[in-house]
Amino acid sequence: MSVRTMRAAFVVFVLSGVALAVVGFMLYRYAVRYPDRPGELPGKAVELTIPRGATFPKVVTLLEEQRLISSPVAFRIYANYKGEASKVRAGTYKLKTSITPRVLLNTLVHGVPAPTVTVTIPEGKNMLEVATILAKAKVARRSKLIAAMREVHFLRRLGVPGAESMEGFLFPDTYRFRAHSGAQKVLRTLFYRHKRVYVRLRRKHKKGLAWLRRRLGWGHREIVILASIVEKETGQAHERPLIAGVFLNRLVFRFFQPKLLQTDPTIIYGCTVPQEKSPACEKFKGRIRRMHLDDRENPYNTYTQTGLPPGPIANPGAKALEAVLAPDRKGRFLFFVSKNDGTHKFSRSRAEHERAVDKYQRSGRRKKKAGAPKPKPSLEQALPPRRSPFEQSSLKLTVAPRGQRLRSAVSFRIEG
Repeated sequence: MSVRTMRAAFVVFVLSGVALAVVGFMLYRYAVRYPDRPGELPGKAVELTIPRGATFPKVVTLLEEQRLISSPVAFRIYANYKGEASKVRAGTYKLKTSITPRVLLNTLVHGVPAPTVTVTIPEGKNMLEVATILAKAKVARRSKLIAAMREVHFLRRLGVPGAESMEGFLFPDTYRFRAHSGAQKVLRTLFYRHKRVYVRLRRKHKKGLAWLRRRLGWGHREIVILASIVEKETGQAHERPLIAGVFLNRLVFRFFQPKLLQTDPTIIYGCTVPQEKSPACEKFKGRIRRMHLDDRENPYNTYTQTGLPPGPIANPGAKALEAVLAPDRKGRFLFFVSKNDGTHKFSRSRAEHERAVDKYQRSGRRKKKAGAPKPKPSLEQALPPRRSPFEQSSLKLTVAPRGQRLRSAVSFRIEG
Protein backbone atom coordinates (compact mmCIF):
# COMPACT_ATOMS: atom_id res chain seq x y z
CA MET A 1 0.00 0.00 0.00
CA SER A 2 1.39 3.37 -1.02
CA VAL A 3 1.89 6.29 1.29
CA ARG A 4 -0.77 8.22 -0.55
CA THR A 5 -3.32 5.47 -0.02
CA MET A 6 -2.48 5.27 3.65
CA ARG A 7 -2.92 8.99 4.04
CA ALA A 8 -6.30 8.84 2.35
CA ALA A 9 -7.39 5.99 4.62
CA PHE A 10 -6.23 7.91 7.67
CA VAL A 11 -8.15 11.00 6.61
CA VAL A 12 -11.29 8.91 6.07
CA PHE A 13 -10.85 7.32 9.49
CA VAL A 14 -10.41 10.66 11.18
CA LEU A 15 -13.36 12.20 9.39
CA SER A 16 -15.52 9.18 10.26
CA GLY A 17 -14.50 9.44 13.88
CA VAL A 18 -15.30 13.13 13.93
CA ALA A 19 -18.65 12.48 12.26
CA LEU A 20 -19.49 9.77 14.76
CA ALA A 21 -18.45 12.02 17.61
CA VAL A 22 -20.63 14.83 16.28
CA VAL A 23 -23.58 12.48 15.81
CA GLY A 24 -23.04 10.99 19.24
CA PHE A 25 -22.86 14.42 20.81
CA MET A 26 -26.03 15.48 19.04
CA LEU A 27 -27.83 12.31 20.14
CA TYR A 28 -26.63 12.79 23.70
CA ARG A 29 -27.74 16.40 23.68
CA TYR A 30 -31.12 15.38 22.24
CA ALA A 31 -31.54 12.64 24.85
CA VAL A 32 -30.65 14.98 27.70
CA ARG A 33 -33.00 17.69 26.53
CA TYR A 34 -35.82 15.41 25.34
CA PRO A 35 -37.67 14.87 28.67
CA ASP A 36 -38.14 18.61 29.17
CA ARG A 37 -38.78 19.59 25.58
CA PRO A 38 -42.37 20.86 25.18
CA GLY A 39 -44.53 19.66 22.34
CA GLU A 40 -46.61 22.06 20.31
CA LEU A 41 -46.52 25.69 21.35
CA PRO A 42 -48.65 27.34 22.52
CA GLY A 43 -50.52 24.03 22.65
CA LYS A 44 -54.19 23.12 22.86
CA ALA A 45 -56.32 21.13 25.29
CA VAL A 46 -57.04 17.51 24.36
CA GLU A 47 -58.75 14.58 26.07
CA LEU A 48 -56.94 11.26 26.10
CA THR A 49 -58.69 8.01 27.05
CA ILE A 50 -56.55 4.97 27.77
CA PRO A 51 -58.68 1.81 27.95
CA ARG A 52 -58.09 -0.89 30.52
CA GLY A 53 -55.62 -3.54 29.36
CA ALA A 54 -54.05 -1.32 26.68
CA THR A 55 -50.44 -2.26 25.82
CA PHE A 56 -47.73 0.38 25.87
CA PRO A 57 -47.36 0.42 22.05
CA LYS A 58 -51.11 1.08 21.90
CA VAL A 59 -50.71 3.92 24.41
CA VAL A 60 -47.91 5.44 22.31
CA THR A 61 -50.14 5.30 19.23
CA LEU A 62 -52.93 7.12 21.11
CA LEU A 63 -50.45 9.77 22.27
CA GLU A 64 -49.25 10.33 18.72
CA GLU A 65 -52.82 10.59 17.42
CA GLN A 66 -53.56 13.30 19.98
CA ARG A 67 -50.26 15.04 19.01
CA LEU A 68 -49.00 14.78 22.58
CA ILE A 69 -45.65 13.38 21.41
CA SER A 70 -43.62 14.24 18.33
CA SER A 71 -41.49 11.09 18.24
CA PRO A 72 -43.07 7.76 19.24
CA VAL A 73 -39.67 6.03 19.12
CA ALA A 74 -38.05 8.58 21.41
CA PHE A 75 -40.92 8.38 23.90
CA ARG A 76 -40.78 4.56 23.96
CA ILE A 77 -37.02 4.64 24.54
CA TYR A 78 -37.43 7.23 27.31
CA ALA A 79 -40.22 5.27 29.05
CA ASN A 80 -38.25 2.01 28.90
CA TYR A 81 -35.12 3.76 30.17
CA LYS A 82 -37.14 5.03 33.18
CA GLY A 83 -38.63 1.56 33.71
CA GLU A 84 -42.19 2.90 33.64
CA ALA A 85 -43.51 1.61 30.32
CA SER A 86 -45.62 -1.01 32.12
CA LYS A 87 -46.90 1.36 34.83
CA VAL A 88 -49.22 3.51 32.73
CA ARG A 89 -52.75 3.60 34.20
CA ALA A 90 -56.04 3.54 32.37
CA GLY A 91 -58.39 6.49 32.56
CA THR A 92 -59.47 9.69 30.88
CA TYR A 93 -56.90 12.48 31.00
CA LYS A 94 -57.26 16.15 30.18
CA LEU A 95 -53.91 17.34 28.80
CA LYS A 96 -52.33 20.03 26.62
CA THR A 97 -50.24 19.33 23.54
CA SER A 98 -47.51 21.58 24.96
CA ILE A 99 -46.82 19.07 27.76
CA THR A 100 -43.25 17.77 28.10
CA PRO A 101 -42.46 14.04 27.87
CA ARG A 102 -41.33 13.97 31.51
CA VAL A 103 -44.58 15.47 32.82
CA LEU A 104 -46.62 13.35 30.41
CA LEU A 105 -45.05 10.08 31.56
CA ASN A 106 -45.39 11.03 35.25
CA THR A 107 -49.06 11.90 34.70
CA LEU A 108 -49.79 8.59 32.98
CA VAL A 109 -47.98 6.62 35.69
CA HIS A 110 -49.76 8.33 38.62
CA GLY A 111 -53.13 8.01 36.92
CA VAL A 112 -56.20 10.22 36.96
CA PRO A 113 -56.54 11.85 40.38
CA ALA A 114 -59.66 10.66 42.18
CA PRO A 115 -62.13 13.42 43.09
CA THR A 116 -62.20 14.45 46.73
CA VAL A 117 -65.40 14.63 48.76
CA THR A 118 -66.22 16.45 51.99
CA VAL A 119 -68.01 14.37 54.62
CA THR A 120 -69.45 15.60 57.92
CA ILE A 121 -70.13 13.06 60.65
CA PRO A 122 -72.38 14.53 63.38
CA GLU A 123 -71.95 13.76 67.06
CA GLY A 124 -73.92 10.87 68.50
CA LYS A 125 -74.15 8.64 65.42
CA ASN A 126 -73.56 4.93 65.89
CA MET A 127 -71.15 3.04 63.68
CA LEU A 128 -73.84 1.75 61.30
CA GLU A 129 -75.02 5.31 60.74
CA VAL A 130 -71.42 6.46 60.19
CA ALA A 131 -70.97 3.72 57.58
CA THR A 132 -74.13 4.90 55.81
CA ILE A 133 -72.92 8.52 55.74
CA LEU A 134 -69.54 7.52 54.30
CA ALA A 135 -71.12 5.20 51.74
CA LYS A 136 -73.55 7.89 50.53
CA ALA A 137 -70.56 10.18 49.96
CA LYS A 138 -68.98 7.37 47.89
CA VAL A 139 -65.95 7.23 50.17
CA ALA A 140 -66.17 3.45 50.57
CA ARG A 141 -68.73 0.65 50.39
CA ARG A 142 -70.97 0.33 53.44
CA SER A 143 -70.56 -3.44 53.75
CA LYS A 144 -66.76 -3.16 53.70
CA LEU A 145 -66.81 -0.36 56.25
CA ILE A 146 -68.97 -2.35 58.68
CA ALA A 147 -66.84 -5.46 58.19
CA ALA A 148 -63.67 -3.47 58.92
CA MET A 149 -65.28 -1.89 62.00
CA ARG A 150 -65.67 -5.40 63.45
CA GLU A 151 -62.43 -6.98 62.21
CA VAL A 152 -60.54 -7.85 65.40
CA HIS A 153 -57.05 -8.04 63.84
CA PHE A 154 -57.46 -4.62 62.24
CA LEU A 155 -58.72 -3.15 65.53
CA ARG A 156 -55.77 -4.58 67.44
CA ARG A 157 -53.29 -3.14 64.95
CA LEU A 158 -54.92 0.27 65.37
CA GLY A 159 -54.89 -0.01 69.14
CA VAL A 160 -58.66 0.33 69.67
CA PRO A 161 -59.38 -0.21 73.40
CA GLY A 162 -61.31 -3.43 73.90
CA ALA A 163 -60.85 -4.43 70.23
CA GLU A 164 -64.49 -5.52 69.82
CA SER A 165 -65.66 -2.87 67.36
CA MET A 166 -64.89 0.72 66.43
CA GLU A 167 -68.06 1.98 68.11
CA GLY A 168 -67.26 5.12 70.09
CA PHE A 169 -63.89 5.71 68.41
CA LEU A 170 -65.04 7.14 65.05
CA PHE A 171 -64.59 10.79 65.85
CA PRO A 172 -67.37 13.08 64.57
CA ASP A 173 -65.93 15.86 62.44
CA THR A 174 -65.69 17.16 58.87
CA TYR A 175 -63.27 15.23 56.66
CA ARG A 176 -61.98 15.31 53.10
CA PHE A 177 -61.45 11.93 51.46
CA ARG A 178 -60.71 10.73 47.97
CA ALA A 179 -63.68 9.00 46.43
CA HIS A 180 -63.56 5.20 46.65
CA SER A 181 -60.86 5.12 49.30
CA GLY A 182 -60.20 1.87 51.12
CA ALA A 183 -62.43 1.18 54.13
CA GLN A 184 -59.53 0.61 56.52
CA LYS A 185 -57.78 3.79 55.37
CA VAL A 186 -60.90 5.86 56.09
CA LEU A 187 -61.52 4.27 59.49
CA ARG A 188 -57.89 4.74 60.44
CA THR A 189 -58.27 8.47 59.79
CA LEU A 190 -61.36 8.71 62.01
CA PHE A 191 -59.73 6.74 64.83
CA TYR A 192 -56.52 8.78 64.77
CA ARG A 193 -58.60 11.97 64.95
CA HIS A 194 -60.37 10.58 68.04
CA LYS A 195 -57.05 9.61 69.58
CA ARG A 196 -55.55 13.08 69.10
CA VAL A 197 -58.59 14.75 70.69
CA TYR A 198 -58.64 12.30 73.60
CA VAL A 199 -54.93 12.75 74.33
CA ARG A 200 -55.37 16.53 74.33
CA LEU A 201 -58.33 16.33 76.74
CA ARG A 202 -56.53 13.83 78.95
CA ARG A 203 -53.62 16.24 79.37
CA LYS A 204 -56.01 19.10 80.06
CA HIS A 205 -57.98 17.23 82.75
CA LYS A 206 -55.33 15.22 84.57
CA LYS A 207 -57.12 15.50 87.93
CA GLY A 208 -60.41 14.29 86.51
CA LEU A 209 -58.71 11.34 84.84
CA ALA A 210 -56.89 10.46 88.08
CA TRP A 211 -60.18 10.58 90.03
CA LEU A 212 -61.90 8.24 87.56
CA ARG A 213 -59.01 5.79 87.75
CA ARG A 214 -58.88 5.90 91.54
CA ARG A 215 -62.60 5.69 92.32
CA LEU A 216 -63.86 3.52 89.46
CA GLY A 217 -60.78 1.99 87.86
CA TRP A 218 -61.70 3.52 84.53
CA GLY A 219 -59.53 3.91 81.48
CA HIS A 220 -59.95 5.11 77.91
CA ARG A 221 -62.74 2.69 76.98
CA GLU A 222 -64.94 3.34 80.03
CA ILE A 223 -64.66 7.10 79.55
CA VAL A 224 -65.79 6.73 75.94
CA ILE A 225 -68.72 4.52 77.00
CA LEU A 226 -70.10 7.11 79.41
CA ALA A 227 -69.37 9.94 76.96
CA SER A 228 -71.45 8.14 74.33
CA ILE A 229 -74.40 7.95 76.76
CA VAL A 230 -74.04 11.64 77.62
CA GLU A 231 -73.96 12.47 73.90
CA LYS A 232 -77.24 10.63 73.31
CA GLU A 233 -79.00 12.10 76.36
CA THR A 234 -78.69 15.79 75.52
CA GLY A 235 -77.82 18.17 72.74
CA GLN A 236 -77.33 21.06 75.17
CA ALA A 237 -73.65 21.79 75.75
CA HIS A 238 -74.18 23.24 79.25
CA GLU A 239 -76.07 20.11 80.38
CA ARG A 240 -73.44 17.55 79.43
CA PRO A 241 -71.32 17.96 82.60
CA LEU A 242 -74.49 17.77 84.74
CA ILE A 243 -75.70 14.57 83.07
CA ALA A 244 -72.23 13.03 83.33
CA GLY A 245 -72.33 13.99 87.02
CA VAL A 246 -75.69 12.24 87.52
CA PHE A 247 -74.40 8.94 86.15
CA LEU A 248 -71.13 9.19 88.08
CA ASN A 249 -73.02 9.97 91.31
CA ARG A 250 -75.14 6.86 90.81
CA LEU A 251 -72.01 4.76 90.46
CA VAL A 252 -70.10 6.39 93.33
CA PHE A 253 -72.68 7.11 96.05
CA ARG A 254 -72.92 4.08 98.33
CA PHE A 255 -76.53 4.73 99.32
CA PHE A 256 -77.69 4.59 95.70
CA GLN A 257 -78.55 0.94 95.15
CA PRO A 258 -78.69 -0.86 92.79
CA LYS A 259 -76.19 0.84 90.49
CA LEU A 260 -78.57 1.22 87.56
CA LEU A 261 -78.02 4.03 85.05
CA GLN A 262 -81.57 3.62 83.66
CA THR A 263 -81.07 5.35 80.33
CA ASP A 264 -83.27 4.62 77.31
CA PRO A 265 -80.65 5.10 74.54
CA THR A 266 -78.74 2.04 75.74
CA ILE A 267 -81.82 -0.15 75.26
CA ILE A 268 -82.36 1.18 71.75
CA TYR A 269 -78.73 0.54 70.86
CA GLY A 270 -78.86 -3.04 72.14
CA CYS A 271 -81.96 -3.67 70.04
CA THR A 272 -80.62 -2.18 66.79
CA VAL A 273 -76.84 -2.37 66.34
CA PRO A 274 -75.39 -5.62 67.79
CA GLN A 275 -75.42 -8.65 65.51
CA GLU A 276 -76.90 -10.85 68.24
CA LYS A 277 -80.10 -9.56 69.83
CA SER A 278 -82.39 -10.79 72.58
CA PRO A 279 -85.87 -12.19 71.75
CA ALA A 280 -87.45 -8.99 73.09
CA CYS A 281 -85.17 -6.87 70.91
CA GLU A 282 -86.17 -8.92 67.88
CA LYS A 283 -89.66 -7.46 68.41
CA PHE A 284 -88.38 -3.88 68.71
CA LYS A 285 -90.24 -1.61 66.27
CA GLY A 286 -88.68 1.74 67.13
CA ARG A 287 -90.48 2.30 70.43
CA ILE A 288 -89.49 1.05 73.90
CA ARG A 289 -92.15 -1.13 75.48
CA ARG A 290 -92.42 -2.75 78.91
CA MET A 291 -90.85 -5.99 77.68
CA HIS A 292 -87.77 -4.02 76.60
CA LEU A 293 -87.47 -2.33 80.00
CA ASP A 294 -87.72 -5.72 81.74
CA ASP A 295 -85.43 -7.51 79.27
CA ARG A 296 -82.55 -9.15 81.15
CA GLU A 297 -81.09 -10.74 78.03
CA ASN A 298 -80.18 -7.39 76.49
CA PRO A 299 -76.69 -6.62 77.88
CA TYR A 300 -77.20 -2.94 76.99
CA ASN A 301 -80.37 -2.64 79.09
CA THR A 302 -79.29 -0.32 81.91
CA TYR A 303 -82.66 -0.84 83.64
CA THR A 304 -81.73 -4.45 84.45
CA GLN A 305 -77.91 -4.45 84.13
CA THR A 306 -75.87 -2.54 86.72
CA GLY A 307 -72.94 -0.30 85.87
CA LEU A 308 -71.86 0.66 82.39
CA PRO A 309 -73.10 -1.18 79.30
CA PRO A 310 -70.55 -3.50 77.65
CA GLY A 311 -69.52 -0.89 75.07
CA PRO A 312 -70.15 2.60 73.68
CA ILE A 313 -73.57 3.24 72.14
CA ALA A 314 -72.51 6.09 69.82
CA ASN A 315 -69.51 8.13 68.75
CA PRO A 316 -69.11 11.08 71.13
CA GLY A 317 -67.59 14.43 70.28
CA ALA A 318 -65.02 16.43 72.22
CA LYS A 319 -67.59 18.14 74.48
CA ALA A 320 -69.10 14.85 75.65
CA LEU A 321 -65.66 13.38 76.33
CA GLU A 322 -64.70 16.49 78.26
CA ALA A 323 -67.94 16.30 80.28
CA VAL A 324 -66.89 12.89 81.63
CA LEU A 325 -63.37 14.08 82.45
CA ALA A 326 -64.71 17.27 84.06
CA PRO A 327 -68.25 16.48 85.32
CA ASP A 328 -70.44 18.80 87.39
CA ARG A 329 -71.13 16.85 90.59
CA LYS A 330 -71.62 19.79 92.94
CA GLY A 331 -75.40 19.51 92.89
CA ARG A 332 -75.25 15.82 93.91
CA PHE A 333 -78.01 15.13 91.40
CA LEU A 334 -79.19 11.56 90.86
CA PHE A 335 -82.13 12.02 88.48
CA PHE A 336 -83.17 14.11 85.51
CA VAL A 337 -86.28 14.34 83.35
CA SER A 338 -87.00 16.09 80.08
CA LYS A 339 -88.82 19.42 80.27
CA ASN A 340 -89.99 18.96 76.67
CA ASP A 341 -88.04 22.01 75.49
CA GLY A 342 -84.67 20.37 74.87
CA THR A 343 -83.51 20.80 78.48
CA HIS A 344 -83.86 18.73 81.65
CA LYS A 345 -84.92 19.11 85.28
CA PHE A 346 -82.34 17.67 87.69
CA SER A 347 -83.26 16.23 91.10
CA ARG A 348 -81.41 14.97 94.18
CA SER A 349 -84.03 12.57 95.55
CA ARG A 350 -86.55 10.18 94.09
CA ALA A 351 -89.44 12.13 95.64
CA GLU A 352 -88.22 15.34 94.04
CA HIS A 353 -87.78 13.50 90.77
CA GLU A 354 -91.33 12.10 90.91
CA ARG A 355 -92.70 15.62 91.37
CA ALA A 356 -90.69 16.77 88.35
CA VAL A 357 -91.97 13.84 86.30
CA ASP A 358 -95.52 14.66 87.34
CA LYS A 359 -95.04 18.30 86.37
CA TYR A 360 -93.27 17.91 83.05
CA GLN A 361 -94.50 14.54 81.82
CA ARG A 362 -97.65 13.19 83.47
CA SER A 363 -99.48 16.52 83.90
CA GLY A 364 -98.58 17.47 80.37
CA ARG A 365 -100.18 14.30 79.07
CA ARG A 366 -103.28 14.86 81.21
CA LYS A 367 -103.62 18.47 80.03
CA LYS A 368 -103.19 17.41 76.47
CA LYS A 369 -105.84 14.76 76.89
CA ALA A 370 -108.26 17.05 78.79
CA GLY A 371 -107.71 20.02 76.54
CA ALA A 372 -108.33 18.13 73.36
CA PRO A 373 -111.54 19.48 71.69
CA LYS A 374 -114.41 17.05 71.52
CA PRO A 375 -115.05 15.92 67.99
CA LYS A 376 -118.19 17.26 66.37
CA PRO A 377 -120.87 14.58 66.00
CA SER A 378 -121.45 13.28 62.56
CA LEU A 379 -124.86 13.44 60.92
CA GLU A 380 -125.63 9.89 61.96
CA GLN A 381 -124.55 10.61 65.54
CA ALA A 382 -126.76 13.76 65.69
CA LEU A 383 -129.91 11.91 64.62
CA PRO A 384 -131.79 9.52 66.94
CA PRO A 385 -130.58 5.97 66.64
CA ARG A 386 -132.30 4.05 63.92
CA ARG A 387 -134.29 1.00 64.84
CA SER A 388 -135.32 -1.94 62.77
CA PRO A 389 -138.85 -1.96 61.30
CA PHE A 390 -139.87 -4.50 63.90
CA GLU A 391 -138.59 -2.27 66.73
CA GLN A 392 -140.40 0.75 65.30
CA SER A 393 -143.83 -0.98 65.58
CA SER A 394 -145.45 -2.31 68.68
CA LEU A 395 -148.33 -4.71 69.03
CA LYS A 396 -151.10 -3.72 71.45
CA LEU A 397 -153.80 -6.19 72.50
CA THR A 398 -157.18 -4.85 73.68
CA VAL A 399 -159.79 -7.14 75.30
CA ALA A 400 -163.41 -5.94 74.90
CA PRO A 401 -165.69 -5.80 77.97
CA ARG A 402 -168.03 -8.70 78.55
CA GLY A 403 -171.27 -8.45 76.62
CA GLN A 404 -169.87 -6.92 73.47
CA ARG A 405 -169.76 -8.73 70.18
CA LEU A 406 -167.04 -11.28 69.71
CA ARG A 407 -165.62 -9.65 66.57
CA SER A 408 -164.72 -6.63 68.59
CA ALA A 409 -163.53 -8.54 71.65
CA VAL A 410 -159.97 -8.48 70.36
CA SER A 411 -158.56 -5.57 68.41
CA PHE A 412 -155.05 -4.90 67.11
CA ARG A 413 -153.38 -1.53 66.80
CA ILE A 414 -150.01 -0.88 65.28
CA GLU A 415 -148.14 2.00 66.94
CA GLY A 416 -145.07 3.43 65.40
